[in-house]
Amino acid sequence: MLPKKTPVNQLSLFFSFADTPNQKHPLYILANQINWSIFEQAFEPLYSASTGRPAKPIRLMVGLLMLKHIRNISDESVVEQWSENIYYQYFCGETSFVAGYPCEASELVHFRKRIGEKGIELILQESIRVNGQDSQDEQVSVDTTTGKEYQFSNGR
Repeated sequence: MLPKKTPVNQLSLFFSFADTPNQKHPLYILANQINWSIFEQAFEPLYSASTGRPAKPIRLMVGLLMLKHIRNISDESVVEQWSENIYYQYFCGETSFVAGYPCEASELVHFRKRIGEKGIELILQESIRVNGQDSQDEQVSVDTTTGKEYQFSNGR
């Protein structure tokens, strides 16, 4: 089933979650350079509009996959670190700090299977677009659950 749309709430007139993290942090900058709407448009047709349990937000799942490869960590580690890291949460589209886990690590495997090769290639294309010259890096990560290679350079 399609993910539920979460309303964007501002905590007060003078404060928002986006004001909390350091705006010079690489993940804060990267989150604002990515065109997240392309993933919504590409992946929404892969979900049923009326049957099944509501899915996790597409930006969350794509963001977790990107963070996994940026940091070169496992599905389990990215889920665990997300619950402790305001920058991970901001990167994945949260509008307030969430104390719990965003999902089970196995849901990342299911999401990769759902979006398939074309979805992974779309994520790679957006990474290359955002990274520009940095996309020529020699560093490549291989995800063994799909057997495909992707490159996510954090520009550092």
